[in-house]
Parts: sequence; C-alpha cells; structure tokens
Amino acid sequence: MERVKQAQAGDAEAFSLLIADEQDKVYRMIFAYVRKEDDAVDVYQQTVMSAYENLHKLTEPAYFSTWLVRIAINKSLTYIKKRDREQAVSPETLYLLEADTVPIAENLDLWQALQTLNDTYKTALLLRYYSDYTIAQIADITEQPLGTVKTQIRRGLRTLRKQLKGEAYYEFAQADDE
Repeated sequence: MERVKQAQAGDAEAFSLLIADEQDKVYRMIFAYVRKEDDAVDVYQQTVMSAYENLHKLTEPAYFSTWLVRIAINKSLTYIKKRDREQAVSPETLYLLEADTVPIAENLDLWQALQTLNDTYKTALLLRYYSDYTIAQIADITEQPLGTVKTQIRRGLRTLRKQLKGEAYYEFAQADDE
C-alpha cells in the first residue's frame, strides 16, 4: 500500500515495482482474452500506460491489484471489439498458459470451450479459477453484486460442463440430480 502511495506521488520506480509484481497475472488475463501473443503484448502495454496515466484516480491504494485487472479486462474487451476477425488458439502458444502439470490436450479442450462463452461468464470464470480471486474481489473488479457474480460463475461452469461432456451426458446428469 505504501508503494502505491509513492507511485501516486510521482515515484516512477515504485510504479515499476508495482507493475512487476502484477505483470504475470495481468498478462495471462489479457492473453486469455486476445489469444495471440503479439496482441496480448500490445494490450498489456496499453494497460500499463493507462494505469500510469490514471494512477491519481485510484482512491484506495489497497485495491491497486483489482483496479489494474479491471483496466486489463476493459482494454482486452475493447481490443477484441475493434478486431475484425476471430483468432484461434494454436496449441503451440498454450505453453504460456501452463501453470500446472495438466496435459496440454486437456487444457486445449477446456481452453477452446472457455473461448465460446460470452464475455460475462468468461470473465467471472477466468478471475475465479485462473487468477484465484475471491467472489468478493470479482464483484469489486467487475462492479457487480456478489449474487450476480455467483450466478455468472455457476452458469458459466454449467455451460462448460455441457460443452465438455456433451449434451446427452449433461441432460442425463441433470435428470440424475433431481
């Protein structure tokens, strides 16, 4: 928190250290949206510049991380809207997303299914399971009520299960739950 205040006072090195602490998390979030390394780098640079230019607007230094992620998401969504064509994720670039030892084929199926979700569900799921934010933090980042975030996560997971298991399995599982 002290470092944020130093950066707000004009200390460029403090800002650089703040960004360095958040770099991996922010870049991965951006990459999850734009799905191309060159584009992710561009959006990351836009995010850092926007954060630097608007740091004085951050009223609560303790929320620097969530504020920065919100900027990254907004920049990513703006970039996607401006982009004319859909970009497919190539298996070769998924190594950037490997944070665990799950085989790449399993990640690829999940990753492709995740890309088909609408931005609301995708954002909620990426923040919750990819960046390990709490539901309260996601509500802060997306500026939505807790209940809405919980619903988005539940519906997003339901949609993913449906896609990954197949329609017939999903209907069978739903009937079994009742």
